Amino acid sequence: MRVSVIGGGAITSETESQAEEIGRELGRRGHAVVCGGRGGTMEAVCRGAKSEGGTTIGILPTERPADANEYVDVPIATGLGHARNALVPLNGDAVIALAGGHGTLTEIGFAGIYDRPIVGLETRDVPGVETVETPEAAVDAVEGALEGGRR
Repeated sequence: MRVSVIGGGAITSETESQAEEIGRELGRRGHAVVCGGRGGTMEAVCRGAKSEGGTTIGILPTERPADANEYVDVPIATGLGHARNALVPLNGDAVIALAGGHGTLTEIGFAGIYDRPIVGLETRDVPGVETVETPEAAVDAVEGALEGGRR
């Protein structure tokens, strides 16, 4: 499955550790990571996924594939700026939200519109988002939602 991981571009070291662990867990379990392809949460989750042999897809706001972080396998240049936030959850079977600000909230909103299961770790209290406490629980929750027939 492809899991979209969304979160801030400027993050704390704690959030970076959590994002990297989410990536490792997704990679270990054979899931591809979809993200915004830049820094912060996006780079950390890709780094974690790559460390476990996972595949990473970065949907970039710019027109240049070279703008992707070094851990992105498949950079997708959109030239759409923040409008690309609609494409990140669209291209995952489920979404894990980690902290973040307004951009992350827009992606959560689009995930809801697209009827994707949404799991939140250290993120906003938003209706439709299942809150979990650990990176492993986040991956368990998206797997469970998809195995349970949601989507």
